[in-house]
Amino acid sequence: MKTLKNGAAILFLAWLATACDTKTNEKTEAATDSVVLHEPTPADLNSDQSTLLKTILGPAEQSSAGAVLRGIAFGDPIAKVKATETFEMFEETADHLGYTSETAQLETIDVQYFLTSEKKVNKITIDVYLNSPEATKQLWNASKRYFSEAYASPKEESKKVSWNTKSVRVNMEDVSEGKDYGLKFQFFPADKNVLAAK
Repeated sequence: MKTLKNGAAILFLAWLATACDTKTNEKTEAATDSVVLHEPTPADLNSDQSTLLKTILGPAEQSSAGAVLRGIAFGDPIAKVKATETFEMFEETADHLGYTSETAQLETIDVQYFLTSEKKVNKITIDVYLNSPEATKQLWNASKRYFSEAYASPKEESKKVSWNTKSVRVNMEDVSEGKDYGLKFQFFPADKNVLAAK
C-alpha cells in the first residue's frame, strides 16, 4: 500500500511538472510571437538642445557686427544671404528665401529670409520641428537663457516670449500641437530706419 501511495505521489508530481512546463512553454511561445516595441532612449530621440541652438544661430565666425542671425543682418541683400547661408535652399520666391537642415535625430530646422521689394532682408523666421515635449522644453529653456543674456529681460506669455532692443525684436513661441512638437522664432527690425540705413 505504501508503494502505491509513493507511486501515486510520484505520478502526481510528474504530471504537475509537465503541466507547469507546458504553461511556461505556451507563455514563452506567445511572447516570442508578439512584436516587441522598445521606446527610443531620449539620447536616440533628441539632439542635445544647446548644440541644436548653436546650429540654429549659425557658426560663431559668421557673427559680424550688426548680424542678427546666421551672419545675416536686416537690410542685407539677397546675394549676401545666398553666399552666407550654409543650410540647403528649399525655396526661392519673390518675397523670401527658404533654407532647411536636418539633424541626425531627424529634427528639422527651416529658416526663411523675408525680403523687401528691393530684395533686402526685413524679417527672419525659424521653424524647429522636434521629436518630443522634453526636447521642446530643453530648447525653450536654452533659447530663453541665450536671448535673455543677449537682449535683457523678456516679456512672457503662456507659450510665447519676446525680447526687444533698439535694433531687433525676437519672438519665440511653442507651437507644439498633439504629437507635433516645435518652436517658432521670429526676428524683426525694431526700427524701420535699420532697413533704410543699408
